Amino acid sequence: MRRRKEVYRSREIAQERIERLFQLAAQEQNKHPERSDRYVQLAWQISTRMRVRMPRHLKMLFCKGCRCYLPAWGSRVRLREKVLITTCLRCGRQTRRPYWTRESSWEKG
Repeated sequence: MRRRKEVYRSREIAQERIERLFQLAAQEQNKHPERSDRYVQLAWQISTRMRVRMPRHLKMLFCKGCRCYLPAWGSRVRLREKVLITTCLRCGRQTRRPYWTRESSWEKG
């Protein structure tokens, strides 16, 4: 029973560290962009080693191809047919996510 509690506690600590690393990446982006990229890489490593899911609001802040932090000036965002397309301007990888507006949700139901 004790082992299970330790695993849960270590995952909570990993989640807190991931959140903190993304905060630091956002703060350091203007002065040291390479440092913010390193923070994102560390957060990704923590999430994979500890088997912790990256929170949804943080998944959108980094490129899955080159693992770099995606600020507003480092990415291109397009809206097309209920799909949000984010393009990394470093590696060119595109990420597609569905989105909808209130009007489109009213049309369905």
